[in-house]
Amino acid sequence: MSDSAGPMNENPTPVSGGPRRLTPRQRMLGALGGVVVLGGLIWGGYYLLVGAHEISTDDAYVGADVAEITPLVSGQVIAVPVVETQKVKAGQVVLRLDPADAQIAVDQARADLAQTERRVRGYFATDQALAAQVAARKATIAQAEANVLAAQSDLERAQIDLTRRQALAKSGAVSGDELTSAQNRFATAKAALAAARAAKAAAAATLGQASGDRAVNAALIAGEDVDHNPDVMAAKAKLAAAELFLSRTVITAPMDGVVTKKAVEIGQQVSPGAVAMQIVPLSTLYVDANYKEVQLDRVRPGQSVTLTSDLYGDGVKFHGRVRGLSGGTGTAFSLIPAQNASGNWIKIVQRLPVRINLDPRELAAHPLRVGLSMKATIDVSGHGQGSAQTSSQAGAS
Repeated sequence: MSDSAGPMNENPTPVSGGPRRLTPRQRMLGALGGVVVLGGLIWGGYYLLVGAHEISTDDAYVGADVAEITPLVSGQVIAVPVVETQKVKAGQVVLRLDPADAQIAVDQARADLAQTERRVRGYFATDQALAAQVAARKATIAQAEANVLAAQSDLERAQIDLTRRQALAKSGAVSGDELTSAQNRFATAKAALAAARAAKAAAAATLGQASGDRAVNAALIAGEDVDHNPDVMAAKAKLAAAELFLSRTVITAPMDGVVTKKAVEIGQQVSPGAVAMQIVPLSTLYVDANYKEVQLDRVRPGQSVTLTSDLYGDGVKFHGRVRGLSGGTGTAFSLIPAQNASGNWIKIVQRLPVRINLDPRELAAHPLRVGLSMKATIDVSGHGQGSAQTSSQAGAS
């Protein structure tokens, strides 16, 4: 066989139109591009399905309606049975003041009440006695009237006897002594009638006095029994005020919570209105989330909120509801509000506090404290466009 064909080519040129093999670099870049595209699709789907319906902020902090323990009366502290950070129950004693002065006032008020009740009972007894006196005076008047009638009869008989004897005296049928005796009887009967009439007038006057005394006494007890007499009720009011003053020497917790900012010690003299301590109600905490004004167009009261705390991390989720939006931004209520009408003005996006109520059961399982940082995410899905002002008005209504 002839060797004219020459040796065989060790690297034959691939036939044009065959499959092209990719290099490892090209395959890596292709895979990376696929991952990027897939990640973009996943993120886009998440945003369309979830992210577009949520607004978040980490400018959120735990708050509470803190109860301030302030004495209502002045006095010296004799006991402080609680300490800082101690948990207390509603009605538990947290402070005692010296009750000596208040107890004396209560004893005095009780004595005044007892004395007043005795005096008022005397009014009722006096009314019965005065009624008996009025009845006696009426009987005296009746007797005086009878005496007047008897005296009138005696006077009439004496008048008739005198007239008869005067007529007989002219004819000498009666002696002068008989005529004089008849004249004396007439004068005596006349005087007796005058005395009877005077006695009747005196009895009438005495009746008037007795009736007046009874009317005055009746005015003191009119229409009420002893317990509802004005004097007794006034004494009872003074006793109630003294007992209230005494009760205020023992100060109790108005709610369940934790004692904080205790500023009173045994032996200290306290005054009304001075803050002795504060109680933070851990079961009714809330969150004030400061959202940017451009995020609030779809926020409405009642929307669900998911929160996480820096204290527990992302592993613990808190759930709550939007209570409402504040009436102004943080800068509007600051100590020195911004004066945007003067000088060079630079627009700054404002933040508006959104009040969020937390689930008490979750707070019991994972207690929070006032001032802790939170991250809040509000679900605004299913609500149309609107203004923050409209949502605030809806929350108020």
